[in-house]
Amino acid sequence: MARIHGIDHEILPLNLGGNPFGWTADQATSFEVLDAFVAGGGSFVDTADVYSAWAPGNSGGESERIIGAWMASRGNRDEVVVATKTGQLEGHIGLADATVKASVRDSLARLGTDHIDLYYAHRDDAEVSIESQVRTFGGLVADGTISAIGLSNYAPERVRDWIKTADALGLPRPAAIQTRYSLVSRHDYETNDAPLVADYALASFPYSTLGSGFLSGKYRTAEDLVGARAGAAKSYLDAGGLSVVDALATIAEARGAEMTSVALAWLLARGVTAPIASASHAAQVPALLAAVTLTLTPDEITTLNAASATFA
Repeated sequence: MARIHGIDHEILPLNLGGNPFGWTADQATSFEVLDAFVAGGGSFVDTADVYSAWAPGNSGGESERIIGAWMASRGNRDEVVVATKTGQLEGHIGLADATVKASVRDSLARLGTDHIDLYYAHRDDAEVSIESQVRTFGGLVADGTISAIGLSNYAPERVRDWIKTADALGLPRPAAIQTRYSLVSRHDYETNDAPLVADYALASFPYSTLGSGFLSGKYRTAEDLVGARAGAAKSYLDAGGLSVVDALATIAEARGAEMTSVALAWLLARGVTAPIASASHAAQVPALLAAVTLTLTPDEITTLNAASATFA
């Protein structure tokens, strides 16, 4: 189990991504995914106010509404750790104090709750000083609106500035960072973000951990590149990612596991707190959960490191 500073609940080291809810999974299917995750021991769910504004007919907030409706129907709010984000939804763009406060009120309403466990600045806002950001988010902690602060997609120097400013003002540090990290996206995290995690004892919740589905093995040829996320997967295929897929397939077959489980287990072996992984169908959830108990051998880790070295 794992912990997030400022949050009482322990969490299974797997963060269920709410990105598909209201996009590739309708409400009924999303409920099935969430039920399967909780039944398997999970409790930590990640979303954002902007999910999924990009889908035809959507305006944002769909994922939060579905998660809120699910918690209300199951009566389990106290057992679920909810993370959401602010700053990217039309009408609430940026991190100005008034914008964040209006955004968090809307998220609370959609989620049907009086507090958010982990609240991220979705992206940095260069037009808002770090001191202002620190004071805004610190105020939300002080009044009980949020329990902990997260920074998503921040440059490492801005994270360091955030922490130093918070310390100087006697206000809460961020408890977590969220950045891209996977076997086919290693360099930025390992070069820039891993040192922050080590230096400041931050929780690490990376996204795109399966390379938009590429590491599940579903995209092996140009003809496979169809579907909602295939465009992102194409870049990994073009960059020689099949060597990674082949290594995953070999290890998965030897271990009687899914490739998805092996890819997530590698991240846990690299020291992340809980990888974010999503599912559009309940049948996909067991492979995600299996990663938590799949301990890779040193030889398997070395094999995967070597196969993905071009991405490091």
